Amino acid sequence: MLKAGRYVYVVFMCHIAIEKLLKAIVAEITNKTPPKTHNLLYLVKLANLFIPQELFDFIAKINNSSVVTRYPEDFKMLINSYPEEIVREYLKNTEKVLKWLRQNEKLKQ
Repeated sequence: MLKAGRYVYVVFMCHIAIEKLLKAIVAEITNKTPPKTHNLLYLVKLANLFIPQELFDFIAKINNSSVVTRYPEDFKMLINSYPEEIVREYLKNTEKVLKWLRQNEKLKQ
């Protein structure tokens, strides 16, 4: 998506990747199917994770973007909100979050 210039979808997929890994952790610690939610902060709370502040701040930021990418009313405005430079930063930060989450002892190997 990044190479194709579909930046809104990159942000959307970054959110989904974090969401799915958080849901995996929630499933592991609760032994239940995780709730049907896209709220990353709620999933962090359910997983009882103590995430480094820098990563937590990014999760909060991308959590707010998800609503916009899922339910766009004005797609042109949305496209302008995510230029390539911003999207590359989202992707880089998503990779950091995923790396940190994968190392969590609550996630069974």
